Amino acid sequence: MSAVDDARFWDRTARKYAASAISDQAGYDRTLDRTRARLKPDDRVLELGCGTGTTALKLAAGVRSYLATDLSAGMIAIADEKRAATPIPTLAFRCATAEALAREDSRFDVVLGFNYLHLVRDLPATLRSIHDLLAPGGLFVSKTPCLGDMNAFVRLALLPVMRAIGKAPHVGVFRAEELHRAIAAAGFLITATEGHASRGRDVRPYIVARKE
Repeated sequence: MSAVDDARFWDRTARKYAASAISDQAGYDRTLDRTRARLKPDDRVLELGCGTGTTALKLAAGVRSYLATDLSAGMIAIADEKRAATPIPTLAFRCATAEALAREDSRFDVVLGFNYLHLVRDLPATLRSIHDLLAPGGLFVSKTPCLGDMNAFVRLALLPVMRAIGKAPHVGVFRAEELHRAIAAAGFLITATEGHASRGRDVRPYIVARKE
């Protein structure tokens, strides 16, 4: 399996993904509210792993520019369809990765990554690329499922089987404390960690980190 295989997986499932309901609407709304409060009108914002653009369409109008990216061309095609139906001048969608963008000259005041970091194949390298993409003092805001803190059956039995039969992409397994250490090791100062789940045990920490 490779990043190309991951992109193909998400291309195949893009329409089904777009039609699926948000599992915790109240938790998602809280994440939006907390993120929106951190964005300033003059910010240049990058969202990584934007999927079909739902979050981008809700946040982009309040900033100077908002580039939303995803590995999957299928996801970006649906996002572009949504943007055509609801045009937002500050918003653009693009098929790209953090590593590819970091090789370009663009720099951002805020980088967002929601339900994203557990899907990258090289977490330290991706975090270093995000650090490079930020202007000095810029913010990295993420919300990440930490499978290491989830039910052992899911991570040790169910997930490997689903990967083997092509029903799941690459998924990184780590605990919240391991994620914190990885973010700090990439050169960030973590300024806030929150739980936004409206029910049950929260294993998706919302983390705000500043480029040092």
